[in-house]
Amino acid sequence: MKALISIVLLTLFLTAGAVCAQSQAPQFPCEDDERFSQFDFWVGDWEVHIADGTFQGTNSITSDYRRCVLVEDYESVSGFIGMSVNYLDHQTGEWVQIWNDASGSQINIRGGLTDEGMRLVGTIHYIGSNTTLPFRGTWTLLDDGRVRQFFEQYNEQTETWDTWFEGFYTRTSDEAGEREG
Repeated sequence: MKALISIVLLTLFLTAGAVCAQSQAPQFPCEDDERFSQFDFWVGDWEVHIADGTFQGTNSITSDYRRCVLVEDYESVSGFIGMSVNYLDHQTGEWVQIWNDASGSQINIRGGLTDEGMRLVGTIHYIGSNTTLPFRGTWTLLDDGRVRQFFEQYNEQTETWDTWFEGFYTRTSDEAGEREG
């Protein structure tokens, strides 16, 4: 009987501890973890130009779901559209981008902050040709407030990384990285 009482008391103690721990967990944990703000320099509404200054399109990056996700919506001047979901994989500590666009490109890259900026590495898959290649991207906050987005795709024939896209993002408003959420 004494053993049964001990088991019941231990069960009650563990249950109470678990309930207490749950009640102390933050309701919106992404807001309380500074790592979720590492990519906030990219949040905003942007005009995108290539290096020679040619206007390419617009991009809107919002911080959604209580700062747990960055959502990108891109549209080029020719009507090409694409979107990405970006998030911090809390288990690995890596940032992840999943991109899909109207041409059938699918990008799946992950990584984190480096001295150069946010650096993500993985693959690009072209649905039309069923081809998957190594791919990487770097987002760098420039001194003038713009963001440089630089993508490279691995060329298996030359065994080199070729520029896939280089864009310079200029804010369309005076909001200097104001967080949305």
